[in-house]
Amino acid sequence: MNFIRAQQDYDNPGSLASKFRRARMKHVERLILATFAERGACRIVDLGGRPEYWSLIDRGMLEACRVHITTVNCEPQTPTDDPMFDQQVGDACNMAAADNAFDIAHSNSVLEHVGDWGQMERFAAETRRLAPRYYVQTPYFWFPVEPHLSAPFVHWMPEPWRARWLLRRGHGFVDRIEGMAASMRAVQDARLLDKTMMRHLFPDAHHEDERVAGLTKSLMAIRA
Repeated sequence: MNFIRAQQDYDNPGSLASKFRRARMKHVERLILATFAERGACRIVDLGGRPEYWSLIDRGMLEACRVHITTVNCEPQTPTDDPMFDQQVGDACNMAAADNAFDIAHSNSVLEHVGDWGQMERFAAETRRLAPRYYVQTPYFWFPVEPHLSAPFVHWMPEPWRARWLLRRGHGFVDRIEGMAASMRAVQDARLLDKTMMRHLFPDAHHEDERVAGLTKSLMAIRA
């Protein structure tokens, strides 16, 4: 388990998670370059994102493409004085923004956290509405390691079993939880998707698999 958790450490540039995240950003870079070629600037809305995430792309490239990024989260985030960023509090499933208010809509490992299937549909509709281009990534249900608990096979178990498990001890990014109500909320905080679900939510996207050891680890939907 410690090995799995270490490979998910985004603070370690040598971890598998960091390497995969850098590779994913190549897709985003291509969207930025295409937008800049057309418009001479690039407005990005990052649904559920944070400014530090964007350090994965060369700052010079972002500045040369006149990128401005609006991050949207349900709760206030640590303020930044970086002029490239605008931090907003809002509901990514019901955005107060006009159609195509941005050039690119971006989401990394957020879709699985927005709620039940109805909320996922609303999130996907907003993503597709907010910008002509988008990039959405989410972990894959049938990959054997659950990314939030850093444990194999647990996400294939019934919810009550998982909730009782978290009452006994913490796993991965989730500490041991006191009380069944809180444990069930933690279990239902992440709902992983399969390929059919992802294609339904983003029917106009190009879909790609992120693979490790020949197995699909996460899903990407890209509209260029």
